[in-house]
This record gives sequence, structure tokens and C-alpha cells, in this order.
Amino acid sequence: MKLTYDPRYNVAYIYLKEKTTQVKTIQVSEQMNVDVAPDGTIYGIELLNVNQQLGADSQGKLIVVNEALGEYSEIQLAL
Repeated sequence: MKLTYDPRYNVAYIYLKEKTTQVKTIQVSEQMNVDVAPDGTIYGIELLNVNQQLGADSQGKLIVVNEALGEYSEIQLAL
């Protein structure tokens, strides 16, 4: 899995799988699109207005936690 973030547009994309086939983009809400293959496999999720979608803290940071390893990292989001 890979997460990309573009602070210029405040958009993130969560890659669940590499696209190996043509996908259809389904608009789930005004702030979320999902890329789905014909067999129902979800390839990725696009989040618009990501600082609200990912619950950035009051300082505009997204905190990513790997609970299995007890590690975390911070990503500065656009305010």
C-alpha cells in the first residue's frame, strides 16, 4: 500500500494495488473517489480536502502509526 499527498491541491491517493487493468472511478461522495476493476477489486481511493478526510490534528499534521512495530511518522498537510 502507498499513500501519496499533494499539498498544492490538498489531495491524497491511497494505492491499495498497482493498476494492472482498466479501472472505473466511482464517486462515493464529493470528497472521495474509488477506483474499481471489473471484477470488483479496489485499486485505490482518492481523497479530496484530505486534511479533513484524514483527520489532521490541530497543527495540520497527519500522524501515520504502524502499531505492529510501534513506529510513527508525521506528514505536514496544507492548512
